[in-house]
Amino acid sequence: MEQGVVAARLYEAHRPALVDYATSILADRARAEDIVQDAWIAFAAIEDQNAIRDPERFLRRMIRNLAIDALRRANRYARIAGGDMAEAERTVQDGAPGTEQALIARQELERVQQALARLPERQRLAIEMHRIGRYKLREIAERLGVSVPFVHGLIVKGLAACDEYCDE
Repeated sequence: MEQGVVAARLYEAHRPALVDYATSILADRARAEDIVQDAWIAFAAIEDQNAIRDPERFLRRMIRNLAIDALRRANRYARIAGGDMAEAERTVQDGAPGTEQALIARQELERVQQALARLPERQRLAIEMHRIGRYKLREIAERLGVSVPFVHGLIVKGLAACDEYCDE
């Protein structure tokens, strides 16, 4: 039989029973309809459907697995959203960096500070104003009493020197 024909015939013939089956697991007919449709789409995507000995049983198993997964997601969400703070604290990952990540970040920052300290004062100041202070090139040029292209050159060359130092 042609690809997809087995799935289409199975879906047409058994859809109401499959929705009833999913409803018995989920206790929600609308969600059951969605699960049956998702299972059918996944089943239709199987390349060799003719190799499946019992397509209806196979589709029921897919529906059962999808329904159980949906229940687990709903229960997990209900525990977290339902105000069970202890469960939320246990299951939600902490966004703070770990000890190793913090140590690496501190070492990188120290290396960047050392690289900046090696630069001439005007170049270091231009980089700090631009990157940390978020000053515009025009503002830095006015502050240092130089042209905008000169400030741009200071920053580009200074950052390149910092990169070289940090890569050593």
